[in-house]
Amino acid sequence: MKQRMARWSSTAGALGFLALFATLAGIGALRAAAQSAGQQPAPQDAVEVPTVESPIDVPQAMRPKPPAPKQPAEPPAAKSPAMPRAARKSGKGRAAIGSVEASLADVPAESPAEKSAVEVAAAPDAAGWQADLLAWRAQRERELAAPDGWLTLVGLEWLKTGVNSFGAATDNQIQIQGQAPEHLGLLTVMGGAPAAKTHAGKSKAGAKAAAAPPDAQAGAIVQLLAPRDGFPAGLEIDGSPAREGPLDVDGPKPSTLTWKGLTMVVLNRGGRYMLRIKNADAPTRTGFTGLKWFAPDPRYRVTARWIPFTPPHIEKIPTVIGTTLDLPAPGVAEFEIDGKTWRLEPVIEAGEQSQLFFILRDATSKTTTYGSGRFLHTALPDHGLAAPGELAIDFNQLYNPPCAYTPYATCPLPPEQNRLAVAIEAGEQRYAQ
Repeated sequence: MKQRMARWSSTAGALGFLALFATLAGIGALRAAAQSAGQQPAPQDAVEVPTVESPIDVPQAMRPKPPAPKQPAEPPAAKSPAMPRAARKSGKGRAAIGSVEASLADVPAESPAEKSAVEVAAAPDAAGWQADLLAWRAQRERELAAPDGWLTLVGLEWLKTGVNSFGAATDNQIQIQGQAPEHLGLLTVMGGAPAAKTHAGKSKAGAKAAAAPPDAQAGAIVQLLAPRDGFPAGLEIDGSPAREGPLDVDGPKPSTLTWKGLTMVVLNRGGRYMLRIKNADAPTRTGFTGLKWFAPDPRYRVTARWIPFTPPHIEKIPTVIGTTLDLPAPGVAEFEIDGKTWRLEPVIEAGEQSQLFFILRDATSKTTTYGSGRFLHTALPDHGLAAPGELAIDFNQLYNPPCAYTPYATCPLPPEQNRLAVAIEAGEQRYAQ
């Protein structure tokens, strides 16, 4: 038994010596490997695997996460372009590259600093929109108060078939109020086919223009003739001295008669002719103090869904003087306000190719905005009129029709489908002189 124990003790000692030798040999190998990698060997009494720091100076929130358990070897991933070249070549950097790249992949594309920069960039856009809106409103007020703006409109008189004298004297068929020569001229309406009947006596919105006379003529020739004593000095047609002859009354730029601050134009309204009179010295213009607007509100900038009509149809638009306008209606704009869906149908004005014209009424018409409705122009839908798409609408650009400032205008009225129950508290408010 003693001999067997001695043999076991001798064998254990030999095995312990061999294990110690192997351990020392392993330490030596580690030290050699560390020296070959350019590292200082660890103290002999502290055999530890050295930690590898990331060669990239990454903020604390973006520091690499603890490395994941080792996985089977896979093809090497592409090197990060942000990794310094020296770090890629470094033996100690290789272990960190994969960890840093994996960590950076988890970082949101927008760091907190970048996000605040985006928010700051959005502020100038909003400020720019508001500045543009205010500039547009200021321009509108300037145009309204111009020497030939809507505030100067002082008369709107139907022309009868035959001779229509006009001037300040009481013996004229059309008497012009204010400073004007007693007899300016004669307007004759001759020929043409009988006009279609109108809704006589249904003038709305306080318009002072009488309903169209039953003997009005469509397609007639309208001429200017001199009064008995000749044209008064200073009377001009389109900037040249007045002369007898036919007037352009159906084109995009009708003939314009002027005498000092007076401007007179013969207009075709539903196949009937009327004389529109403006006076630059009208009290409505000289007493103008500005318009009243709702504060700019981005809630009323909406992106509508454009639904085209196939095919487009002609919409009959009523007017305040009882006539009807036949205008093309290309489609419907569908949008949301306060979580509810609404629709508006625009029309296209004669000769217009780049804008849509909305004639609408909303719940504010009963309280704070013009009672008959308001107007709005927009650009065309993003995919054109014939295809479904989107349409940008800014109700902050709603404005009053001319009838809001003068009883002598011939404004269109909103069709039934454009009378909304929602209150759109944006754009121009009711005018009060």
